[in-house]
Amino acid sequence: MSVETQVQVEKENEKRLYDYQINDLNRIFDVMDESADDFNLLYQLPTGGGKTVIFSEIVRRYIKEKNQKVVILTHRIELCKQTSKVLSGFNVKNKIINSKVKTLPDQDEYQCFVAMVETLNNRLSEQEFELKNVGLVIIDEAHYNSFRKLFKFFDNCFILGVTATPLSSNIKLPMKDNYNRLIVGDDISTLIKNGFLSKAEMISFDVGLTSLKVGINGDYTVKSSEALYTNSFMQTKLLSAFEETSKGKKTLIFNNGIHTSKEVYYTFKKSGYKVKHLDNTANKQERKETLEWFKHTPDAILTSVSILTTGFDEPSVESIILNRATRSLTLYFQMIGRGSRIYGDTNTFQVVDLGNNIARFGPWNQPVDWQHIFKYPDFYLENIVDDDTLERDFVYDMPESLLKKFKKSESLDFDVKAEYKKVLNSGKKSFTVIELSIAQHSKICIENCEDVFEARALIKDLQDEIGYRIKQYCYCIMNSTQNYKDWLFEEYNRRLRLSFNGKF
Repeated sequence: MSVETQVQVEKENEKRLYDYQINDLNRIFDVMDESADDFNLLYQLPTGGGKTVIFSEIVRRYIKEKNQKVVILTHRIELCKQTSKVLSGFNVKNKIINSKVKTLPDQDEYQCFVAMVETLNNRLSEQEFELKNVGLVIIDEAHYNSFRKLFKFFDNCFILGVTATPLSSNIKLPMKDNYNRLIVGDDISTLIKNGFLSKAEMISFDVGLTSLKVGINGDYTVKSSEALYTNSFMQTKLLSAFEETSKGKKTLIFNNGIHTSKEVYYTFKKSGYKVKHLDNTANKQERKETLEWFKHTPDAILTSVSILTTGFDEPSVESIILNRATRSLTLYFQMIGRGSRIYGDTNTFQVVDLGNNIARFGPWNQPVDWQHIFKYPDFYLENIVDDDTLERDFVYDMPESLLKKFKKSESLDFDVKAEYKKVLNSGKKSFTVIELSIAQHSKICIENCEDVFEARALIKDLQDEIGYRIKQYCYCIMNSTQNYKDWLFEEYNRRLRLSFNGKF
């Protein structure tokens, strides 16, 4: 590209495009200029980096320079409308091809068409429906695989896929099979440093996930997630995590399953919080009203199921709670990305993780070698840390709010692994470790309470630590069956309650 052209681009887009966006746009056009008409290029930029703005400028310039038409494909109707609106802002005359559009008698009046995958696939499969003079096809959220079926209709077009995560949503269909090359934009930490994205404060609460099952798509099944996250222990854990980190903040809670999200709604409603639930069964009007309410209510809580991972922007979100585990790097970035937009003077947000996702994938802003993941997706997927390994490395830290309730005790420490070694060396039964742990918990409760009722109430606050100690014990004795852990958890609580009798 000549220097004159580059300067011209910068002048034309001073108010619309930032330097890093212009730089990426030029790189994309360079590939376009030097490649065959049927070349497939993939472009990566983090959520919040302005992909729609970049490809809208690409469309404007492509039409002007090449005198050919452009088709933009999305997988959600909301994304169609958003894209069409941004294109209009760039003076690109465009038409949305939705389910109502059966024919295109007016196609000569438009330079660009925005369509949903299924709709366009149905139309192009009909003999009488034809798109003429198309030279460029842009695929938004290109990691979804539904787009592949349309490639056959655009054999001689330049295809540009755009995504925040160049890792296919289907492990059996890698993106390298469909794209010749990947261009990587600025990473998250660079965009934060330069003031384009908010900084995330990452907070993790350790959760036992070994009961979760992995489905054929490579992620945890909804059924096993629902079983774990709807139980009263996890609901209580979520509520106390929220109260400790996010109370008074506009909060978005992501769940894996409608039943879980509804349980979350009832739990928060019962505790007097302003909360609404949203899933994909809501009609257009209900969705619109819920999102309007969320936008205009300062400390609103919205609990949802995957529906808000794409095509939803609410920069006033202050806290994102991941009330689910995922093995999908794409989903991890999408969920956190909902809070990453700069909002007024606020340039920080919170991520509260109740699915060991930060331990699994690393902090949201750490560098990712997307080129390597694009070329060797199998290698990446095979090396995602399994839950058992993650949980072995957990170290339980009692929250500040709970430490205050035990301030009369000299020490709160109890090392299960060290005690297990001592017990084995002295020839005692391994269960002695559990008895010693119960005695230590009993002692600190008695030291900090006035009566047996107060002590029993305090047990509720120790559930996380009890669960942690049981897990450590099970690793020591090499018995990790869920039935045994569940029985031991109940037995531990029962014995601890009884230990207070006659002590006050």
